[in-house]
Amino acid sequence: MNAMLNSQPADAAPIAINGQRLWDSLMEMAKIGATPKGGVCRLALTDLDRQGRDLFVQWAREAGCSISVDQMGNVFARRAGKDDSLAPVVTGSHADSQPTGGKFDGIYGVLGGLEVIRSLNDHGIETERPIEVVIWTNEEGSRFAPAMVASGVFAGVFTLEYGLSRADVDGKTMGEELRRIGYAGDVPMGKPIHAAFELHIEQGPILEAEDVTIGVVTAAQGQRWYEVIFTGQESHAGPTPMPRRRDALLGAARVIELVNRIGHAHAPLACATVGMLQVHPNSRNVIPGQVFFTIDIRHPEDAVLAKMDAELREGIAKIAADTKLETTKLEQIFYYAPVPFDTACVDSVRAAAQRFGYSHRDIVSGAGHDACYLAGVAPTAMVFVPCVGGISHNEIEDATPEWIEAGANVLLHAMLGRSSR
Repeated sequence: MNAMLNSQPADAAPIAINGQRLWDSLMEMAKIGATPKGGVCRLALTDLDRQGRDLFVQWAREAGCSISVDQMGNVFARRAGKDDSLAPVVTGSHADSQPTGGKFDGIYGVLGGLEVIRSLNDHGIETERPIEVVIWTNEEGSRFAPAMVASGVFAGVFTLEYGLSRADVDGKTMGEELRRIGYAGDVPMGKPIHAAFELHIEQGPILEAEDVTIGVVTAAQGQRWYEVIFTGQESHAGPTPMPRRRDALLGAARVIELVNRIGHAHAPLACATVGMLQVHPNSRNVIPGQVFFTIDIRHPEDAVLAKMDAELREGIAKIAADTKLETTKLEQIFYYAPVPFDTACVDSVRAAAQRFGYSHRDIVSGAGHDACYLAGVAPTAMVFVPCVGGISHNEIEDATPEWIEAGANVLLHAMLGRSSR
C-alpha cells in the first residue's frame, strides 16, 4: 500500500500510532540508567548515554532507517521520502538526563519520533519528503555547560571548536568523550531542514491542572544564566566578632533572596532561580571565605528579561558592598532571546490536535529545548503533553499512557501536514 494522508476521506478516523509499542519502548529505554525511585541517570556522553544511543540506533535500523552522526555526536535516523533530494521534516529531542532525572524528559521526543516512523511503515505511507529523527547531544547541560550546546552548534550559535571543548568538572571535554563512546561523527554541522517539531512533556503544572491533553507551544522563554563568586575571608567561627566578619555565604544568601524577589516582581511569567552553591572551605566552624553560585532568570519578553538583568546586577553590587565582599566573578555564561515558533508549524500542531478531538491550548515553554535553537534555522514548533503534578527533572516524573499516545498522534499528523509541502 502506498498512501498519503490527504487521500483519506474527510470524515475518516485519522491514522494513529501504536500507543502500546511506544510505551513499551519508553519503559525498555528507562532500564538504561534506572534509579531506585523510578527515574534515570544517563548523563551526557557517559557509558549509559552510549547504551541509550545504541538501542535507539538498533531500533531505527530495524525500522528501515539509515543512520548518520555529525561532528557534535547528534544522531540522525532517516526514513527516505518519495523525493529524497528534498529537505527533510525533522523531529527528535535528547537522550541525556539530569543526575536524578525522569524517564520521559527528552527521550519521549526521540522515541515518539521513532514511533512516527514505525507507524508510517505500518500504514504503508510514503511521504514526499524524508523524515528524520534526531538525538541532540547534551541538551541538559548537567555534565557539560551550557545546555543545548550541540543543537546550538548545529544552528550556528556556537562554533564547533567551542562545543567540542566544553569540559565537565573532571576536565574531560565533549570531544574526548564523544570519541571514547564511539559517537564522534564526521558529518559536517548544519543542513537544510524543511520543518522541525519537538515532542516533550510540559515539565510544568498547567496542562494537568486545566485537564488539557495537548499544549500547542507558540513560543519559549528567553533565558540568562550567570556564574557568581563572592570572596570574603575565612575566619574562626568562635573568636571572630559579628561586625568584623566578611562572610561570603551571608552575601550569597542575600542574593538568593534578591533573585527570588526579582522573580516575584515580574510574575506571573518570570522565573528566577539559584540552583547551585559551592561553599569554601565548607567546614562547620569556619566562616565561609568564598562561595560560587549560579543564577537562572527567564521571561518570554526580552525587554523584561533585560530589566531583570539590570535589577540583578544592581542588587548584587549593593549586597557585596553591604557585606564587605568582593565580587570576584559575575559572568553571564548563557543567553538566548525569547523564541517565537513558526506560525505554519504551530498551526499544523493545532490542526492535528483538533483532528483527534484532543483538548488543547496555546502555551509558552518555560524551559529551554533544542527546538529553541533549531527555530533560528528552520520553521519549528513544539508539542507538549502533561506530566503528573507538573514534576520534571526528578526521579518521580511521570505521565499517563494516554497522554503519551496523544502527543505522538499529534506529532505524526503535524509532520504529515508539512511533509508534502
